[in-house]
Amino acid sequence: MVDDAARNLRRERRRGRTGEARSETSRRPNYRSLKNPFLPQPIFSADQVAAIHDTALRVLEQLGVKVLLPEARAILARAGALVDEDSQMVRIGRDIVAAALGSAPKSIRVHAGARARDLTLELGSMTFLAGSGAPNVTDLEHGRRPGTLAAFEDLIRLVQHFDVLHMLGPCIEPQDIDNRFRHYAVSRAQLTLSDKLPFVFARGTPQVEDGFEMLRLARGLSEDEFRSGAHCYTVINTNSPRQLDIPMAQGIIDFAKAGQVLIITPFCLAGAMAPITVAGALTLQHAEALAGLTLAQIVRPGAPVVYGSFSSNVDMKSGAPAFGTPEHVKATLGAGQLARFTGLPWRSGGGSAANISDAQAAHETQFALWGSVLAGATVCIHAAGWLEGGLSVSFEKLITDIEALQTIAELCAATPGDEAAIGFEAIAEVQPGGHFFSAGHTMARYRTAFYEPLVADWSNFGSWTQAGSRTATERATGIWKRLLADFRPPACAAATSGVLDEFIARRTEEGGAAPVS
Repeated sequence: MVDDAARNLRRERRRGRTGEARSETSRRPNYRSLKNPFLPQPIFSADQVAAIHDTALRVLEQLGVKVLLPEARAILARAGALVDEDSQMVRIGRDIVAAALGSAPKSIRVHAGARARDLTLELGSMTFLAGSGAPNVTDLEHGRRPGTLAAFEDLIRLVQHFDVLHMLGPCIEPQDIDNRFRHYAVSRAQLTLSDKLPFVFARGTPQVEDGFEMLRLARGLSEDEFRSGAHCYTVINTNSPRQLDIPMAQGIIDFAKAGQVLIITPFCLAGAMAPITVAGALTLQHAEALAGLTLAQIVRPGAPVVYGSFSSNVDMKSGAPAFGTPEHVKATLGAGQLARFTGLPWRSGGGSAANISDAQAAHETQFALWGSVLAGATVCIHAAGWLEGGLSVSFEKLITDIEALQTIAELCAATPGDEAAIGFEAIAEVQPGGHFFSAGHTMARYRTAFYEPLVADWSNFGSWTQAGSRTATERATGIWKRLLADFRPPACAAATSGVLDEFIARRTEEGGAAPVS
């Protein structure tokens, strides 16, 4: 009897999934705006956090930061920083940093291509991004290869499909496009295939201005309308230890002037570009992040800045970066404490150092993800698909990682605990030794009671074997291929192609814009 009831329930669920018997109670989870339900987990005491912050200020005012861009040095000097032009070192007083922290917004409203995709970046909110910045792409059918525009566009399509990925990013480098024109292709793909918040490269003012103009054209914004709200973001990486290069410093200035979001992220690998201890690496990271956000606030008080953290460790035998390690998780938890000390929204980093989508890749990514969640990160970049410490993005791993992200998103939803959910009547209905498959309480809720997996296979061994004994990675291949075959871009995004193509054709004829280094 139990087996018969279970089979009937499975058949009913299958009919619901195929649309033959869907009802208004079908599960419609909302993954678009997540609030972190977990209390932040500390690793340092309040006194230790204050000491790290104070030491970071000492680094800035006594040791300084090397700033390679003359304009940035001049801006900092006018604000009272001590600048040595011969060495390009800039020492920033703690009073200047305190003023910057005071003017930086604690909550940032960002406007996507559709209002339903708008986000609020603040402590307590939670957003996820796919792996970004990789030179290579990989999948089971075509193997590992240099990134192309076609692969980049496919990754944007997949990111658009999944609501649990909230912002777009430079997933891979389309290396088949000349770098004078690459930013046009990247911006066009984001703006015509998706209605989510786009990324704009900070690789010199000419490319930044091109990106801003394409965004204004796509959104129908005037210059004033664009500058009065945040419509895109970029990531600024310092050159640890204690150096800010020309394109990154210029990016801070350009984005701050335009009022667009800056995610200022030192990349500190303990034992290599930072002290070998977690506390030491975080002290350097904190100093560099404060230097970047201080420059932004001097340029435009109130400029939207996100405190960035991406600290982990290296393999001391080879020097290779490692992710999802205990040190990576601890550094993320500590970064969360420092971000809360400043009150700013902040960014963490996920990812894996594994070379393929395997068990190592899964557990490293999961630990990095949980580190971000338990640290209260506002933005987690590289949350899906990232392999080889950032050297490749995997189509299959993006899909399998989505399963983890959707599980986290499900944990954000409230769990009913009212009288109906407690279910005394259901317990009374089923006799001792019976089953709840056909109970009224079950039948009224089964369509929406549980999360239905994207890629996990819950069949028994016999059924799994008869179906081909496919691994999760192999099943993921079929999923991403089906999603790409069925993809239709949002109408509002697709409608922008004409005006963008006209702009790209004109700028291409003018020679494009080479990146600045």
